[in-house]
Amino acid sequence: MDIAKHYDAIARCNRCGFCQTACPIFRATGHEAGVARGRLALLRALIEGRIEWSPELQEPLFACLLCGACTAHCFPAVATADLLAAARNDYLDKVGRSRLHRLLFHRLLPHPRRLRLAARAAALGNKTRLTAVAKALGLLRIFGRDFPRAVEIVERFPPQAFRDRTKPGHLDGRGDRLHVAYFVGCGMDIMAPLAAQATLDLLKERAKSVTVLDNCCCGLPAETYGDRPAAQKLAAKNLTLLTSAPFDLIVTDCSSCAAFLKKYPTLFPEADPLRKEADKLASRTRDVLQFLASAPVLARSGQDAAHLIVTWHDPCHASRGQKLVKEPRELLKSLPGIEFRELPEADWCCGGAGSYALSHYDLARKVLDRKIDNLVKTGASALVTSCPACIIQLGYGVRLRRLPIRVCHISELLAGT
Repeated sequence: MDIAKHYDAIARCNRCGFCQTACPIFRATGHEAGVARGRLALLRALIEGRIEWSPELQEPLFACLLCGACTAHCFPAVATADLLAAARNDYLDKVGRSRLHRLLFHRLLPHPRRLRLAARAAALGNKTRLTAVAKALGLLRIFGRDFPRAVEIVERFPPQAFRDRTKPGHLDGRGDRLHVAYFVGCGMDIMAPLAAQATLDLLKERAKSVTVLDNCCCGLPAETYGDRPAAQKLAAKNLTLLTSAPFDLIVTDCSSCAAFLKKYPTLFPEADPLRKEADKLASRTRDVLQFLASAPVLARSGQDAAHLIVTWHDPCHASRGQKLVKEPRELLKSLPGIEFRELPEADWCCGGAGSYALSHYDLARKVLDRKIDNLVKTGASALVTSCPACIIQLGYGVRLRRLPIRVCHISELLAGT
């Protein structure tokens, strides 16, 4: 990938500054280099040869959340997030890749079982206090500049991953039509297994059959870090699994996975045979928010249905990535005993952004603090979303403030768990 090919798109930025009003990083820092027009000016200078590629570019290129808020407020609709992902790819090619990311993208993410074993080792480290010892010795910095502090974001690892107890395979449903494939995201599998189980229960209620897939990572982490070849390999592996099976729909409960599966065609040139397969996959992919939007009202049998004040956080990959804004709100409002209250700045990024806090903990905290301030204003007793990274980040914010608020996936609320 060569960022110079995108010069015309970059030059469409008219430097009006409207991106400042919506950029969480700019609102946290006030620095011009942290807003879209500043980053686009940097890319233009690189293409024009006014600055050279160097390690010093890592911070301005990788400090963006890639939330897409700038594009939503941009009159020429410059896709800054996509352009920065392309620039990150060039940075890795010209400056170099870290061994840690090669391990993650090429050795762990393509193999779900290995990834679960790595998570189990991390959980064991937390339980036996090995993490605290490693932190004291400064060993955790190899995982990211701010990893010693960011490790606290995850309160605990679930004792068992979803696919450890629910093996991939075919399950009969109670619906009268639709053969559905359940694409299990890495975050849902490892960090939110109870929410994944709730999703599976909902799918079985609506579909004639559900196949729990043995898929690997969708490839989004590699793509956002700038490793396009790794993202293509992960996508190709999933395409081999998905395009040969006669599923009516592929459903996932991670909005980030859903958005990226729908973008698979952009990973391959038109002449590549995988492009046609990616088009087919994208056309059959549904976020669980879409799939359940027409579902009947479900009684919340597993919890007190008398009265629950609920608010909704829009994951960036749901609201801007897929334009799914109305669907989750209508689902929540349809539940008995629910009082829905709109969250101020609901579509602002929470600062989760995958592994963003590992190298930008302070910025992630500032973005999170603004989100939690708005959450407090709602008086809600439950904060609901559809992204495991958001659930982890928002849960951390709630714990820091010691707020009596449940943070959960929408599937859990709909299934009454």
